[in-house]
Amino acid sequence: MLSYATVGSNDLEKSVPFFTELLATQGVAKLFDHPRGGVLFGKNGRLVLGVLTPFDRDAATAGNGSMIAFDMPSREAVDAFHAKAVSLGAGDEGAPGERGPGFYMSYFRDLDGNKFCACRLG
Repeated sequence: MLSYATVGSNDLEKSVPFFTELLATQGVAKLFDHPRGGVLFGKNGRLVLGVLTPFDRDAATAGNGSMIAFDMPSREAVDAFHAKAVSLGAGDEGAPGERGPGFYMSYFRDLDGNKFCACRLG
């Protein structure tokens, strides 16, 4: 079972505001600043996503084949989340749409190239 995910960033001054605004659309807010640099975001006191300076302090890189998916409450929420991400500078990796029976998804890359999915299953 997934608890939370983290992504590395090479430009926290851009990434933190990007995720602050994007995640706010789903009621997710900053929980605290990470001592190494970056922010941990959550909802209802539970961690959701960390946007951090990599532990080894080397450059952050997007994982090849890695992706983080956010479960949305509706197909309309998938549409809105994807549109918000792109309006904030994310790269469009796949517009919202049916990807199989009951699989409504959209894809984008954040400002550091990390791949995300907004989805509604069922």
